[in-house]
Amino acid sequence: MAPQNRPALQMPSYGRLLLILNVILAWCAVTLSLTLNLTGYYVGDEDLSKPTILGNVPGGVDTPIERFLDWSTYFTLWSNVTVAVVMTVLLARPGLFVRQDRVGAIWRALRLDTVLTIIVTGVVYNALLASGPKEGWDFLSNMLLHIVLPIVTPLVWLIAGPRGLVRQSTVYAALVLPLLWTVYALARGQVLGAYPYPFLDVATNGWASVLTFIGVIVIFAIILGYVLLGLDRIMGRLIRYEDDTTNEEGSR
Repeated sequence: MAPQNRPALQMPSYGRLLLILNVILAWCAVTLSLTLNLTGYYVGDEDLSKPTILGNVPGGVDTPIERFLDWSTYFTLWSNVTVAVVMTVLLARPGLFVRQDRVGAIWRALRLDTVLTIIVTGVVYNALLASGPKEGWDFLSNMLLHIVLPIVTPLVWLIAGPRGLVRQSTVYAALVLPLLWTVYALARGQVLGAYPYPFLDVATNGWASVLTFIGVIVIFAIILGYVLLGLDRIMGRLIRYEDDTTNEEGSR
């Protein structure tokens, strides 16, 4: 069946190299973080004054499965995994992102999520959550997750794009993923009586405080989404882009 004619991705000639760099860094960050958690690197280092999901609550059970479930509850990991997975797909199947159907809309929203969620991760962590100095592998993991990727990923998006994937509807569609994380984190917190972040702790702060904080973050994300929409259009005019004809593979 012949491929349909679809808009090509617009990237500078060096854009693919930047995307590859971003993907490598993201997978390094995710793999290192997951390895440290599953191998029990952090077991015994818990601050018992701070609520977490497993080790810092009475009766916590320490198994690799529980460690993985704990790991998957943090927004930091959702954002970094999103960067790793979505940008890998962008390199392998670029045509998915320009399809003019629901599939294309989903992948465009996820591409915007790679920038939105990683910026939120960097801002919230460094403004509210960062604590004392890290050491060893924890230092490297923390640096990749909370500093390197939140800087590199938006810069790669700004320079390489691809351009033209952000629309007004994309801004709101991109909110679905972080809202799904919010529901998951709150539901698991209600069951276990502990939360991944202090500002989500309903037992301590109350629902009004938690929902207000979530509302502020949602508003921030919408504003940021519109800023990215504007930047996408501006950069499309400032930088000469070449059509990526490889997108036909994702259009068949």
